[in-house]
Amino acid sequence: MKPKTTIRVNRKLPVSMTKQITDQLTTMIETGIYAVGQYLPSERELANSVNVARNVVRGSYESLMKAGRIQSEGRKGRTVRSSRGKKSAAPAKSSKGAASKARKK
Repeated sequence: MKPKTTIRVNRKLPVSMTKQITDQLTTMIETGIYAVGQYLPSERELANSVNVARNVVRGSYESLMKAGRIQSEGRKGRTVRSSRGKKSAAPAKSSKGAASKARKK
């Protein structure tokens, strides 16, 4: 079941519409309205419901991806990554490359 998107923007505020949407989506993720693994509305769907251009929504989604809160599933859409926005640790680098370089010298 999709949560009801109650995102609103105020064009008179000095804060960009992209930031307003990002902040509201962040709150919705943190409060559990959007659960981990749940799909967010498409760019077109959200842009139409908020009455903004798609690039505004795209900028918001890109900010959330950089923060580690959502991830892209390609053409399937974007899903909530975690409720805290922490990125997973990078896998440890293998020392195999360094060992082979040392042998070549």
